[in-house]
Amino acid sequence: MKRITLVVNGVKHVVDVADDALLLDVLREKVGTTSVREGCGVGACGACTVLSGDMSVSSCLALAVRYDGAELTTAEGLDENDDVVSSFVDCDAAQCGYCIPGFVLMSRELLAENPRPTECEITEHLEGNICRCGTYPEIRKAVASAAERRSPR
Repeated sequence: MKRITLVVNGVKHVVDVADDALLLDVLREKVGTTSVREGCGVGACGACTVLSGDMSVSSCLALAVRYDGAELTTAEGLDENDDVVSSFVDCDAAQCGYCIPGFVLMSRELLAENPRPTECEITEHLEGNICRCGTYPEIRKAVASAAERRSPR
């Protein structure tokens, strides 16, 4: 066991973890973040996405010990008035909602890198995320809407 420190959504958590503990499991079981979800277990669906700084991490593949001292953001750390969150709500981008936290965090990563993405760039950036309900058009619209809110033409 190793004691590590994770700063999750601005709150410091000191937790004891095994060397092989996955970040996903530590966030859910020791920190209590329920928006971080296991979908596929192989980093191919986006349900487990968290942000480390401004970079996305597939937490189902990441060893928790590698993130000792890291500042992580999960969907719980976003305010309901966040421009991406409110765009997803306004554009009806969620049906069951299982995938939405990962899509929201990936969208925040994209907009941090590229404040005015084209529809093609939005699609390319989100291609690793899976929505089983098929709300892809609404999700793309939500990302474009958040970009417009951040920097109107």
